[in-house]
Amino acid sequence: MAEQNSPSLTEVVKQVAEQQHSQASEIEKTKTVLLQLQAKFQELEKEMDFILLEMKMTEREIYLQDDAIEVSKHHCENLEAQVRALYSENVKLRRDAETVQEEFDMTFARNNEYREKIKAHKHLFWEMESKMPVMVELAKKKAVVKELKRKKEELMCDLQNPEGSVIKQVQEEITLLKREITTLKEFINKKTDLLEEEKRMHAKLRKEIEVQNKRYDAIIKRLHCQLNKLHSNKRQWYWNIQQLEKKAAELRKCLGVVELQSSI
Repeated sequence: MAEQNSPSLTEVVKQVAEQQHSQASEIEKTKTVLLQLQAKFQELEKEMDFILLEMKMTEREIYLQDDAIEVSKHHCENLEAQVRALYSENVKLRRDAETVQEEFDMTFARNNEYREKIKAHKHLFWEMESKMPVMVELAKKKAVVKELKRKKEELMCDLQNPEGSVIKQVQEEITLLKREITTLKEFINKKTDLLEEEKRMHAKLRKEIEVQNKRYDAIIKRLHCQLNKLHSNKRQWYWNIQQLEKKAAELRKCLGVVELQSSI
């Protein structure tokens, strides 16, 4: 009975040894797997630390980008306010320029009308002066004086005649002529004085006309300067607005890129 059980015990021992060997192999395998898992866990911990560091850096960058976005947004709002203010000022200046242009056109038209009136007045004055009774009479008197001088010269030639009666007659005629010449000279002097007075009045009117012309020329020149200055300022403001709009577009573009990166 005991002999029959011996082989079974051996087998049992063998089986136990095999099982132990198998268990030992499994344990080694488990240790190997455990070591691999520990190494992988360490790698994962390193990766986790790196990821946490990257997350912190990313959070800091996001915080900095949020600050930059706020600054850019505030700057954009300021630029938009400046653009609106410049646009309002540009509209006002455009209206002022149109008003100045209208005033200049009206002043220029009035000045042209005034000059035409002055020309017509001068022409009318010259015509009236040539047709004045004083001038007509003066021309007649000058012709008479010229004729008397001619007669005087003829009589002087006749004085060389030795006949006394002729000389006396001529002398009497000369005396009468001298009296008439004196009377004519006095009349001419009076008319000349009147003519000089008329000329002084006309000279005074001409001076006043010249003063008015200079005044209107100065006004036109000043309006031209103001208009040129407004056009120059208008071009500068247009350029400033374009620069601000370009800058605002660049800032909006930067803001859009920042928002896109933040959403990503």
